[in-house]
Amino acid sequence: MSRYNIRDINFLERLVEYLSDNLGSYISSKKIADFLKAQRISLSVNTVMNYLNYLSNSYFINKVQRLDIIGKKRFEINDKYFFSDLGLKHSIIPFTGNQIGNIFENLVYNQLVYEDYKVYIGKHQDREIDFVAQKGSETKYVQVAYLLSDEKTREREFGNLLKIRDNYEKIVVSSDEFYEDYKGIKHMHIREFLI
Repeated sequence: MSRYNIRDINFLERLVEYLSDNLGSYISSKKIADFLKAQRISLSVNTVMNYLNYLSNSYFINKVQRLDIIGKKRFEINDKYFFSDLGLKHSIIPFTGNQIGNIFENLVYNQLVYEDYKVYIGKHQDREIDFVAQKGSETKYVQVAYLLSDEKTREREFGNLLKIRDNYEKIVVSSDEFYEDYKGIKHMHIREFLI
């Protein structure tokens, strides 16, 4: 397949739909190929990788690597993808209410990129940190939740950050109208974060 030769527009649309449905989830070319095989569409892992590269090179999606916070090692598998322009994404795959948490995560990712951070998905022991944002000597950790509706959710979002034993800024972003900092971790409304 040549560099600009997209032969299967139907597959491209299905790939965008798959990415939309799995926004904020770990994605691999093999996972996508297996999903397609279950739908009786046979494409090689290499072809899927090519299409993902086309979408990345066109700035439609951004690939985000995982980073081990303790060892500073970058992982070569299980990347996440975020849409560069949610308006464009919604013009192809309409918004549904059950995606709101993933959309929030995508908005926060886009804001960090806009602020010129290099962004990773954090891995801290067996926990995931939504974003590790680095710019020069500055680092911040960001967790994103649509709502901190119960104690279990609050514990997960703040607890993941409390386990990190360094002095970098730690933030939980949500749409809760009443919010307060927790044990030194900043809690921000998404509107405030995006300003």
